[in-house]
Amino acid sequence: MAASGSQAGQATEAPDRGALAYNLAGITIIVLLLAVGLAYGIDRLGRSTGPNVPALGDGDPIVQTIGGRELTIPTSWFRYGEQLKDDFASQADLRVMLALGDNGALLPVDVTLQSRNRARSSAALLDAVYLHQFDDGMREGVPGLVGKPLKAAEGYSGETVWYDPLSPAPFVAKCASGVTPDLPDRCLRTIHLRTGIAAVLSFDATALAGWRKFDEELALWLGQIGAL
Repeated sequence: MAASGSQAGQATEAPDRGALAYNLAGITIIVLLLAVGLAYGIDRLGRSTGPNVPALGDGDPIVQTIGGRELTIPTSWFRYGEQLKDDFASQADLRVMLALGDNGALLPVDVTLQSRNRARSSAALLDAVYLHQFDDGMREGVPGLVGKPLKAAEGYSGETVWYDPLSPAPFVAKCASGVTPDLPDRCLRTIHLRTGIAAVLSFDATALAGWRKFDEELALWLGQIGAL
């Protein structure tokens, strides 16, 4: 009798353990599904609440003094969060959106504002440096601008200077080949503002098509913060 009772207890215990394992497996699956759903929801939320595109009229400004000039800059214009503080600053790295694309499409332009004595203007570099580094030949593709390749032997391999040959204060931009063939060339242009500030501009070469209105578009943004 004792043996039969023991066998009955073991028989009862085995199904209980099986049911427990089954339930634990079900709970594990549910937890994993909830975790996946939560991760997906966080990802979607992150995408929908990503960094705002800077716009004219943005608020929440901070005040920085650069090159002796007090600037009031919306926080959404800054490219780097560590610069978001009211104080004297050596430079401000911003991003603006200029209507330089087809049919007035907005294109991003990175702007670094710093003291004028820290950067020579591209117009000054045209005569002092670039002119002496021009290689043979000419690039085409930007109406109104002359495109001259620079000598690879001088360390300018793959770079082209685009400039307006008719203006005494010409538009000048030096553009380097894209990192990969499917990316547009990247251009640099430095201008000096009347306030004693230099603006170093970085943008895709696609924006060169709107070069005639470049400064007009840029003035809308720089004027808003007191940089002009």
